Amino acid sequence: MEKSVEFIKRNYSPLVLAYLGDSYYETLAREFVISDGDCLVSKLNESIKKIITAVSQSRIVDILIPILNETELWFYKSGRNSGGSRHPKSAEAVQYRRATGLECLFGYLYLSGNQERARELFNYAISGAFADGE
Repeated sequence: MEKSVEFIKRNYSPLVLAYLGDSYYETLAREFVISDGDCLVSKLNESIKKIITAVSQSRIVDILIPILNETELWFYKSGRNSGGSRHPKSAEAVQYRRATGLECLFGYLYLSGNQERARELFNYAISGAFADGE
């Protein structure tokens, strides 16, 4: 299902890509939290919240920005800049927009067939975000 960058830019709004990217990012996060083996679902839910909230996604953006290529950065910025004025009470508006940008990036990577790059970015970000033992 590989699609060109131009096809994606022309046919999908950043918010649609973020919608898809949210699901894909959460799937990667769920795979990550179960990678140590079987455990209680309540523990999994605690762990996943540290990765998928707008606040944590905003923090992950800081880790990823320096290693994104030009196209990836374009999709991130498109998603970040497309948000409205609404955001959850658990995050600042800027954190929510940055999280939307991250989700747009992952939606683009998924839709363009770049799942390997998405996993690479996810693993890099997670290792950086939790290097201090959080």
